[in-house]
Amino acid sequence: MNTPIRLGIAGLGTVGVGIIKIIQQQANLLANRTGRNIEIAAVSALTRHKDRGVSLNDVVWENSPDALAKRDDIDIFVEVIGGSEGVAKQSTKAALDAGKDVVTANKALIAIHGQELAEKAEARNCSILYEAAVAGGIPIIKTIREGLAGNQISRVLGVINGTCNYILTRMEQDNLSYQDAFNEADELNYLEADPSLDVGGIDSAHKLAILSAVAFGTQPDFQSIEVAGIERINIDDIHAAADMGFKIKLLGVTQCDSDGLIQRVHPCLVPATSPLGQIDGGTNMVVIEGDSVGRLVLQGLGAGQSPTASAIVSDICDLALGQRRPIFGRPSKSLIQARRNSHERSAPYYMRLSLLDQTGALARVTSILAENGISIDRMRQYGHSGEYAPVLIVTHKSLRTPLNRALKALAATKDVVEAPIALKIELP
Repeated sequence: MNTPIRLGIAGLGTVGVGIIKIIQQQANLLANRTGRNIEIAAVSALTRHKDRGVSLNDVVWENSPDALAKRDDIDIFVEVIGGSEGVAKQSTKAALDAGKDVVTANKALIAIHGQELAEKAEARNCSILYEAAVAGGIPIIKTIREGLAGNQISRVLGVINGTCNYILTRMEQDNLSYQDAFNEADELNYLEADPSLDVGGIDSAHKLAILSAVAFGTQPDFQSIEVAGIERINIDDIHAAADMGFKIKLLGVTQCDSDGLIQRVHPCLVPATSPLGQIDGGTNMVVIEGDSVGRLVLQGLGAGQSPTASAIVSDICDLALGQRRPIFGRPSKSLIQARRNSHERSAPYYMRLSLLDQTGALARVTSILAENGISIDRMRQYGHSGEYAPVLIVTHKSLRTPLNRALKALAATKDVVEAPIALKIELP
């Protein structure tokens, strides 16, 4: 057996404790698979005297992650603090400056500062591994970076936020309002400390920026991602989608071609019979399209103690085996600043409008759509709600720009009583 590999773990929340459990419970398995004992040399956390359900009797405590990162007796700095700035960023840079490898689950840190950190790591012959940052226990980073190394990737899309998928699933299954499903997720501690990171699509956008970099060899570009969340989805949308054979999912989509890079996170309708339409609860799913392999679908738990800790331990094992690769699959200096693709692609859309129940209102709606070149595929009008009549429209393929003009014109009329909603229909 070779010399042990020694860890310094910064952060002893749910994920940090999960890492310790796996390392302690699977010590023999990990040693047999890597040829080295994996040991926890030191830790750092805000609260020292707390029952976490794991033994830390032989582990050194440091008061700060910075001090932990600089210790001579650790080989790998494991950052599970979270956040793109502050102590997480500072201690990660300190670890790299001290010549330590880094393993992290911090998607915001990699999405926003990935290029800077990659250059620093490579300059010091260190590695940063972050499998746990995207889709929890699904080995999506390794699949793209290593398993599909011989493929030209054309598109990656998927459900990459389990909390949003849970909320939408509960709305559908038990006819819950958005707020009731949100409250249920909150009670189960599924939401981030700032819930808007989940339901507003920011968490998914962090992950998508990482997927784009690995899939297309671009510098992570979180700022250019088009982001919309699920806050405006209501139970009527869930029912209408189901009536038409669809389900609503918050999708992250990234694709790159000669026109540039498209990155978007937004709620979409997907066919109920498609793989994406069939995942429920906190499950994640990522679809990858490559020129040689065709379409791959990976599914699994996207969050939680065990899946996330499993991904982190996998990265630790890679380092124990001496497996070192460029952080985004190619040298950081070769990553390009992607040109944002401004070329629109047409797609069908689902629209929901609430109209005043009066003569001529529907005719004026169809006239505005026609004036903007929007063709109606099908239209349904459900039961009235007092003075209002909910109208649901599915368009033929349309570009988003003329659709936005039509939505603005509709919202300005006296016939439409609240801002219309329009969701893209994402077809396989």
